Amino acid sequence: MSGQRLVVCAGVIIAATSGVVAWTVNACAGGGQKEYKSGIVWPEPKVVTPGKADSDPPSDAVVLFDGKDLSKWNGGEKWEVKDGYAVVRGGDITTKDSFGDYQLHVEFATPEVVRGSGQGRGNSGVFLANRYEVQVLDSFENKTYFDGQCASLYKQTPPMVNVCRKPGEWQSYDILFTAPRFAEDGKVLRPAYVTVIHNGVAVHNHFELQGGTYYDRPAAYEKHPEKQPIRLQNHGDPVKFRNIWVREIKPLEGKKPQ
Repeated sequence: MSGQRLVVCAGVIIAATSGVVAWTVNACAGGGQKEYKSGIVWPEPKVVTPGKADSDPPSDAVVLFDGKDLSKWNGGEKWEVKDGYAVVRGGDITTKDSFGDYQLHVEFATPEVVRGSGQGRGNSGVFLANRYEVQVLDSFENKTYFDGQCASLYKQTPPMVNVCRKPGEWQSYDILFTAPRFAEDGKVLRPAYVTVIHNGVAVHNHFELQGGTYYDRPAAYEKHPEKQPIRLQNHGDPVKFRNIWVREIKPLEGKKPQ
């Protein structure tokens, strides 16, 4: 025990090196450190039961597609549903309900049989608030412009890393979206923010969107309601989707002391 001293704190013997003896004695004086209290009165967080697996919907989630039908989507009758997944056909689909700030889980698979290259290979998209696209693309050994590859926020930023699985393999997006807020005159009071976890790997961390994601013009905001539908894109490729759920999120608000 060379270089150490024994200090008694609240009836407990603690071994402390010579460099921290003074701090230890001061911390123990009077029976220990005094607890800091903010004075904020917080509501109790509600209990949410998680799914059996992280990919399963928790108890407060809205299940948008469980592999049976697309009845919660406008245009869902156009897509083919079989074997627990939906195949892109005949047009985009949008949720019948609208959502504001949320956590979204989506699973997808680009076609196993590879055809085309670049943007012409396994192309689709997940549109947050019906206008901010998280790109879906086969980016496994398939080069394209970086801010248009899989998991990019289209034409705004590439993903930090490329974690695409092979064509035909199931992949997942877990997305946190904070909707923008607008003044009555259309001025942006707060921009939108997006965090994306692709196949369990963080590829965007609270990225500030510059506006809508467009192919043919710069990003720009256009005033819209806080709550908007979620859209899945038909870009001409038979991409598969399954296990889609969303849960709206809202920070707890505590009552601050007067």
